[in-house]
Amino acid sequence: MGSVTFVAATFLLCLAAGSLVAVRAEDPYLFFTWNVTYGTISPMGVPQQGILINGQFPGPKINCTSNNNIVVNVYNNLDEPLLLTWHGIQQRKNSWQDGTSGTMCPIQPGTNYTYQFQVKDQIGTYFYFPTTGLQKASGGMGMLQVHSRNLIPIPFDSPADEYPVFIGDWYTKGHKSLKRILDSGRSIGRPDGIQINGKSGKVGGSQTPLFTMEAGKTYRYRVCNVGMKTSLNFRIQGHSMKLVEMEGSHTVQNVYDSLDVHAGQCFSALVTANQAPKDYYLVASSRFTKKPLTSVAIIRYANGKGPASPELPSPPPENSAGIAWSINQFRSFRWNLTASAARPNPQGSYHYGHINITRTIKLINARANVNGKLRFAVNGVSHVDPDTPLKLAEYFQVPNKVFKYDSIEDDPKEAKKVVVVPNVVNATFRNFVEIILENPEKTIQTWHLDGYSFFAVAIEPGKWSPEKRKNYNLVDAVSRHTIQVYPGSWAAIMLTMDNAGMWNMRSQMWERFYLGQQLYFSILSPARSLRDEYNMPDNFQKCGIVKSLSLPPPYTI
Repeated sequence: MGSVTFVAATFLLCLAAGSLVAVRAEDPYLFFTWNVTYGTISPMGVPQQGILINGQFPGPKINCTSNNNIVVNVYNNLDEPLLLTWHGIQQRKNSWQDGTSGTMCPIQPGTNYTYQFQVKDQIGTYFYFPTTGLQKASGGMGMLQVHSRNLIPIPFDSPADEYPVFIGDWYTKGHKSLKRILDSGRSIGRPDGIQINGKSGKVGGSQTPLFTMEAGKTYRYRVCNVGMKTSLNFRIQGHSMKLVEMEGSHTVQNVYDSLDVHAGQCFSALVTANQAPKDYYLVASSRFTKKPLTSVAIIRYANGKGPASPELPSPPPENSAGIAWSINQFRSFRWNLTASAARPNPQGSYHYGHINITRTIKLINARANVNGKLRFAVNGVSHVDPDTPLKLAEYFQVPNKVFKYDSIEDDPKEAKKVVVVPNVVNATFRNFVEIILENPEKTIQTWHLDGYSFFAVAIEPGKWSPEKRKNYNLVDAVSRHTIQVYPGSWAAIMLTMDNAGMWNMRSQMWERFYLGQQLYFSILSPARSLRDEYNMPDNFQKCGIVKSLSLPPPYTI
């Protein structure tokens, strides 16, 4: 069940996405079969029900190369529907495989579905996880790492090994209990601790080493915050980290003692084993929380002698000083303009700062009470998933029976009474768009956009105004897919909406996501061409009002 098969594609044509689609002969296929079940896990040292993939938590790692075709046959042996999303994978022309409730019917219990997608023109560190309900709180997640093709040089020497690190806050209540709490109108409250690769550790406690390093060698640590809501700081006792990649982009290789990583974010850093050979603590600690949380894991030197020091490296400051520290660190992240990523041309050959903005969309998050229950909203709309996925309603040409476009304004002038409806924004194919994320609340926010990477050009305190554009980084902002917005602050991102489909923009803080802080961008190609978007796959499940409808005219070349 856990096997992966490597097959070189020798045909020029393969039947994919419901139509004949050209596939280059050098783009190989990786095949996976996953069995999703419940099982007992103990991330906080207390046995609880978790969601396992092939008996594992974290789940199996997908280790692939740019342009590989990934085929994952998922068997749902839970007692509830399931969807998996591939966080950060752009799914070019293929929102059918994005794994959100707005694009797909869930995999029902006792059935299976085969995802098929290409990691087209991407490299970097990503992960997958379940988007249905609060399942993310119980596991079902794993690393997805995309390597550069051999013909494209990477801007650093090959490391001795690569180490995947999942860090995230954790609740000892199971996902079903957490969902019941939210459905009752209450918050799930503060997490119980922090897990590191499915376990939590304390200073001085007995632990099996997480990784082993040999003196003098350099290792690549791929780190993702897969938690429910909490921003974390990552550091390794006695060792500095050279940042080399962030969410699919090679970065300027600055050196850090610690790195903030917010919910849904990933990075790669090089760590050289240049200290006395013994044990050291890898540390993940909470940021901007009333009650600090810390977890540790052991990094062991081969043939080392001696335990890790009980004195952990100090965390960054908190409160307003901590926010200033974190913003300054964000500003230090720069795109490596001379490095090639998935393509042989340097990243800096794309001059995003010279493109005229065609539309500005301001999104303001809010906490609300609707009919006595907690909700979260964007521009006065708290999203709710209809029974018919938005993409299916649009593809079968019956969107007016399921949702209304543009329930929110691009520039909201005043707070409105929150309404609970599907939140779909109609966007123009290939327009260059500026999105302003404004956070008037007292808690940090983290936003993610499916289907794209965007240029994170600015984060500043206060409210945004057009004059703030003079402070944008229009030269070497990192191209990424997730961005944080500090309390009482704003962030600006820029992107070309050139990937046709239905794409989820969401709070990556899962309580907020589940209770409505999300929306979908509908981006349609007027040409209805397979050059821009694939047809619905042949194996795609239909549900809701389209279940008995005949297929619409297909897209053509």
